[in-house]
Amino acid sequence: MAADTIHKKSWGHATPNVCGRDACIRNTRITVHGLVHYRQLCLSDQRLLEMIQGLTPDDRAAAWDYYAAHPAEIEEAIRLNEEV
Repeated sequence: MAADTIHKKSWGHATPNVCGRDACIRNTRITVHGLVHYRQLCLSDQRLLEMIQGLTPDDRAAAWDYYAAHPAEIEEAIRLNEEV
């Protein structure tokens, strides 16, 4: 399901002047690095859906797909966000 939608330009992308140009899901301010970091902190996929208003299972899957395709970018964003 998400594998088909990840290729849509609007599903996971970086936009100038939005969230520091970090990759976000759809047209939201939900960052891929934020979702990945929560997952690294052992939050379940179900808990993420409960916690983050507007997040769908497809969004979550698209984030994991984006991370798989761009791990260095997302790890760097997590590192930089932790330094703040």
